[in-house]
Amino acid sequence: MKAFVGLGNPGANYALTRHNIGFLVIDAINQAYNFPDYKSKFHGSLSQSNIDNQSIYLLKPQTFMNVSGKSVAPFQSFYKLKSEDLCIIHDDLDLAEGKVRLKFGGGHGGHNGLRDISQKIGPNYWHLKIGIGRPKNTNIPSADYVLQNFSAADETWLIPTLKNICEHLPLLFGRDPHKFTSVLMDK
Repeated sequence: MKAFVGLGNPGANYALTRHNIGFLVIDAINQAYNFPDYKSKFHGSLSQSNIDNQSIYLLKPQTFMNVSGKSVAPFQSFYKLKSEDLCIIHDDLDLAEGKVRLKFGGGHGGHNGLRDISQKIGPNYWHLKIGIGRPKNTNIPSADYVLQNFSAADETWLIPTLKNICEHLPLLFGRDPHKFTSVLMDK
């Protein structure tokens, strides 16, 4: 994989919401691997660095979540990225908090950001799903839950999850997604 796109909503109001976990992962990668500062490009914040003799891109669309394809489609086209080189990082309500799953292709699972991306570039790209769990209070609609800030208690799983993803990311650069998945599934 050469390009990692973290999904989220722009602005300080959304910075620490569950829906913005994709942005948090991208920022953690940026810091862990000393990427340069982001530049504004493709309706997003883009950074590029060379790691293990590969050009690696990090993108945070600065459109709102539901129109992420507006950023991803021109980015993919400009750099002529193959679908197997593109990894979209996003929240997943159906995974327990801190669980990580990697899969290629498939549906959007009701995720509006993925729906928009798939409408623009097709469904064949890598999905790095980060579990945020379902609301413990069943009276909270999912749409409201994903827009809530992480709680202090969430730090017990959030910080180790970000660290584990960064630590094992070279497996994806080296095109060993199955090893990446098996290592993180054991965490």
